[in-house]
Amino acid sequence: MLQPKKTKHRKTMKGRMKGNASRGTTIAFGSFAIKTMDEAFITSRQIEAARIAVTRYMKREGKVWIRIFPDKPMTSKPAEVRMGKGKGAPSHWVAPVRPGRILFEADGVPLDIAQEALRLAAQKLPVRTKFVVRRDYVA
Repeated sequence: MLQPKKTKHRKTMKGRMKGNASRGTTIAFGSFAIKTMDEAFITSRQIEAARIAVTRYMKREGKVWIRIFPDKPMTSKPAEVRMGKGKGAPSHWVAPVRPGRILFEADGVPLDIAQEALRLAAQKLPVRTKFVVRRDYVA
């Protein structure tokens, strides 16, 4: 019986994002956070744009934690290339997120500043988000 040929590299499939997030759903570091309500692939560029928006509004006071990391390569073929000839080269990296996942956390600033900073970050992301506050937070 013939054995399947073993390849050196593994092709990463896009996969499906069904259900809610099972990990990274609670605030772990800061007092304020934004939580996603949708599933999506968030690119490294979108994460960086959101990070810059938060740190600029907070005027580099306090601390910001990014709770997602783009560790999934997405491939694409160059423009005007015929079908076939294998899988395209990695073009960018994404972080797959599912509903309930904490994206960004902040601490060390007042509630109103953190809320506005995380709202500005949420505008840069392709998902609906919700602002959440740590349970034991006291103003």
